[in-house]
Amino acid sequence: QGSCFVSETSTSKPTASTASVTSALLRYRVLAWITGLWLLLLVAELTLKYGFDVDALDFVPIVHGWVYFVYLIMAVDLAIKVRWPAGKIVWTALAGTIPFLSFFVEHQRTKEVKQQFGI
Repeated sequence: QGSCFVSETSTSKPTASTASVTSALLRYRVLAWITGLWLLLLVAELTLKYGFDVDALDFVPIVHGWVYFVYLIMAVDLAIKVRWPAGKIVWTALAGTIPFLSFFVEHQRTKEVKQQFGI
């Protein structure tokens, strides 16, 4: 209890039914992939803009921002249902800001939730 580190495993009882967790997991997975793809497009947009002075994809930052916002909502929704500790929520949220990390973290979280709930 006196530790300053957050445990990565949840020992609390989940707050939702398996069906509710399954649908929240699906929403989270879809948004994690969409966010990751838009983030890669954002990297391409920034490369074009600052490397080649091309503004062809200037809409991408706005779209990625909104997609990331929805990703955060879906991640928190899932986190509440499966009772993730704060550290796991923060790490999952940050995964949508680093190229390719959202795909890796999505795979990790999916594996954990499926194992925890037997789905």
